Amino acid sequence: MSSVLYDTPGPRAKRRNVLVSVVFFVLLAVLLWWVWRVLDDKNQLRWALWQPFTTSQAWTTYLLPGLVNTLKAAALAMVIALPLGAVFGIARLSDHRWVRAVASVVVEFFRAIPVLLLMLFANEFFSRYTQVTSDERPFYAVVTGLVLYNASVLAEVVRAGILALPKGQTEAAYAIGLRKGQTMTSILLPQAVTTMLPAIVSQLVVIVKDTALGGVMLGYAELLSERGTLAANYANVIASFVVVAVVYIVLNFALTSFASWLEGRLRRSKRGTGAVLGAEDLEELNPAAVGGGLGTGSAV
Repeated sequence: MSSVLYDTPGPRAKRRNVLVSVVFFVLLAVLLWWVWRVLDDKNQLRWALWQPFTTSQAWTTYLLPGLVNTLKAAALAMVIALPLGAVFGIARLSDHRWVRAVASVVVEFFRAIPVLLLMLFANEFFSRYTQVTSDERPFYAVVTGLVLYNASVLAEVVRAGILALPKGQTEAAYAIGLRKGQTMTSILLPQAVTTMLPAIVSQLVVIVKDTALGGVMLGYAELLSERGTLAANYANVIASFVVVAVVYIVLNFALTSFASWLEGRLRRSKRGTGAVLGAEDLEELNPAAVGGGLGTGSAV
């Protein structure tokens, strides 16, 4: 059976797909075998190098504190960047030219600067012009850099998500007397959230990973920098990299899985409610317009 996106493969295409899949898995197996042999030749698979990760000391002393700092910086950056990005994304759609201009300059400026450079600038700013202590400065610099960069990216995500909606949504809202602010908050944003969610989650994953830049350049004690301290004590560089990579994979997979569940829930709720605006809903959104309309109708 064919679909709108593709035609069902025939016998020759099916055989070709099977052949390509077999070749891919064979090459993947050869690559894994080669990596295993190289690591074994370099004595990187010795149990002594991996044994520390089976004890609590390596986790409680190094990895878990670093993971907590990673999550703390990422969570704070998310909490600030999401609403800030939404504000600037909506501001870029404003009817006022000066609001659009200011929002566009801010978004394009911070979106064009690498996040690492923003962290370094923030670190110098906190060092020279604030009373933030040297111990807390890396945390503030990492969060500031993440917020400035990711809020500007999320602003474009919000703007694109709203513009992707059919224009008839806005026209219908104006037709029943809603103001632009009411149209945005009650009509456009609730529909755009589902469309924007995959892009927003991708950016949240970027935030989690970019906290490692603060550890490398600013000395922030996040997961990757704590891995370096652990490797220096146990002399297991490769093993520590592998374990930390697995931790990042699990963390980001949990984040994307939660987002997928949330997206599916939002889609099902919107598909299943079948809600329609009634007179009471319209009066709540715009009492003046409905009152005027009811008054006209009663006069007639």
